[in-house]
Amino acid sequence: MDLLNNRSRVSEFVLLGLSTSQEIQIFFFAVFFLVYVAIIVGNLLIVISVILDNHLHSPMYFFLANLSFFDLCFSSAATPKVISDLLRKRKTISWWGCMTQMFFMHFFGGAEMSLLIAMAIDRYVAICKPLHYKTVMSPKALIVFLLLSWAIGLIHTTSQMVFTVGLPFCGPNVVDSFFCDLPLVMKLACTDTYVLELLVVVNSGLLSLVCFILLLPSYAVMLVTIWHHSSSASSKALSTVSAHITVVILFFGPAIFIYAFPFNSYSVAKFLSVFYSIITPLLNPIVYTLRNQEMKAAIKRLSSQHVGSWLTH
Repeated sequence: MDLLNNRSRVSEFVLLGLSTSQEIQIFFFAVFFLVYVAIIVGNLLIVISVILDNHLHSPMYFFLANLSFFDLCFSSAATPKVISDLLRKRKTISWWGCMTQMFFMHFFGGAEMSLLIAMAIDRYVAICKPLHYKTVMSPKALIVFLLLSWAIGLIHTTSQMVFTVGLPFCGPNVVDSFFCDLPLVMKLACTDTYVLELLVVVNSGLLSLVCFILLLPSYAVMLVTIWHHSSSASSKALSTVSAHITVVILFFGPAIFIYAFPFNSYSVAKFLSVFYSIITPLLNPIVYTLRNQEMKAAIKRLSSQHVGSWLTH
């Protein structure tokens, strides 16, 4: 009962945002609004193209469509609130709103991390074990990989949020960020959170670091295999693998530094948070679309079909 009373003393959190200058906030509003629209359009375009185009009904594009869906959800967990707050002088978020935001950001972040590993396995089998590809990456295996991604995302966020929700917040409520960042919110609790902070470092930081380190050798083996087979198919495989490596670095890089090796400088931490939560979901569809001829062709076919049907009507 005391815990609930203590917690009820803080009904909202105050977010300091990115800047106190009104001109800079208006500039950020315009930039973030355009970026968020691009995130929605870019990722939805990939999802719709994979669903409607028969040429893209393969394991690689199945994973890519789900990655785009995760990016869309991950960005939507915080970005709309961030954009609306840029027009407000006082930026606040309710206690439940803050907990919900952190839950979904870690849920979709954890799910995406797992899916990137599944995508690496898919490319490894396709390049290094091509004769076994259809057997290993069967429709049943794809569903298992996808369900594992959702399950790992749920376990990842629940294992942290179940303790965070129970923390007593009875005094300070100012978060020096533009969204509810789990490590910063925990520091506001009216109790010792050292063990819980260590759990976040292990759960988010070290997990990201370990996954990243495990992915590097697999991609190295793929690159060596491609190098030994010079052909047009190898050129296509190199383009695909390089796109995967780019996305892995963009996703795991900021996450590792935010949670495993946090910066003391709040400005650097905010920059990494912006990159991780807003820029990365935008770069993923750009990287995969610009470097993938099949995806570009599918988008052109989709566009021409809709334009053609619109003209006939």
